[in-house]
Amino acid sequence: MRTRLGGVYYLLAWLLCWLFSAEPMQALTIGLTGSVFFAVMLGARLLHRPPEGGGEAELQRWIDRHWGVILVSSAAWGLVHAGVLLAPAFKPSSLIGTLATIGFGTAMAFNFAMRRRRAMVAILLLYLPGLAALALTPAGDRAELVTLAFYLSYLLLAMNRSHREYQNMLALELQLLEQRQRLDALSRTDVLTQLGNRYQFNNLFPAMCANANRQGGELSLLLMDIDFFKRINDEHGHSVGDACLKAFGQRMREFFRRESDALLRLGGEEFGVLMPDTSMEQARHLAELFREDLANRGFELDGQHLPVTASLGLGCFDKRDAGSAEAFFKRVDDALYRAKAQGRDRLELSRR
Repeated sequence: MRTRLGGVYYLLAWLLCWLFSAEPMQALTIGLTGSVFFAVMLGARLLHRPPEGGGEAELQRWIDRHWGVILVSSAAWGLVHAGVLLAPAFKPSSLIGTLATIGFGTAMAFNFAMRRRRAMVAILLLYLPGLAALALTPAGDRAELVTLAFYLSYLLLAMNRSHREYQNMLALELQLLEQRQRLDALSRTDVLTQLGNRYQFNNLFPAMCANANRQGGELSLLLMDIDFFKRINDEHGHSVGDACLKAFGQRMREFFRRESDALLRLGGEEFGVLMPDTSMEQARHLAELFREDLANRGFELDGQHLPVTASLGLGCFDKRDAGSAEAFFKRVDDALYRAKAQGRDRLELSRR
């Protein structure tokens, strides 16, 4: 948007310089040529829109090309300003040319400070031809030369300051973004086991069910409950209970290792695994391996062996759930409770 406005004002500034010259009709060829040129530059800015898709490299190419248009416009206006100052016929409009140069330079310094080097080149292209022209004029124009030179130095200093402020603001925004991402991750992570928490499950599960329903893919859900966990806390203390929960989470990572799998602690001693693109048979095989390993090895905690088993309920998303995540969860949760009711340390599959 900024560069589009710049293109409009370059054209308007040229038209004012030409139309307020001593005899604009005698400079008709020059006037029309300048008008066509700046109109073409305006069209290039309007038509050269940023890419809607593509990666970072494509966006960088677009920025480079757009800055090419800006630099060409700046160089052209610098030459126009010099010509207006040197041509006697444009003496009545020389002040317009000078004020336009000051305006373009100021806009460049404060609006494009994030691209300091390119903006500095553009400002020099705007100013140096006019300063050179003033140096060639009679001594009476030395005051204007000195004033413009001082203002040019001010613009360069101001742009450096604006660039530093932009960098500081960008660094602060990145810190805030990183902090927000850390807080978001913490809000979705169980502190004890470092697995996803119930909040993460409540956000992820419906979305994965909707995706499976829409695309016809397979989604398996495994729910697990540590057997007699209250007894572990009562007999060994809560510190051992916490260590048991952490060890359980680590054991889950050993068996459910795909990046697409979502490992979760749903609350207390209840855990879950969401396995997209996984059939019931594949999930059943992994779940049985996990259950058998847990029953055979248990955990070594604080130098003592702690036998641990778990009850498991497993289901695969079915279109007969009518796209309902709640119905799917209830089927698997019912399977988990059947496993507990039928003696624990077993896997039960959800019923269709």
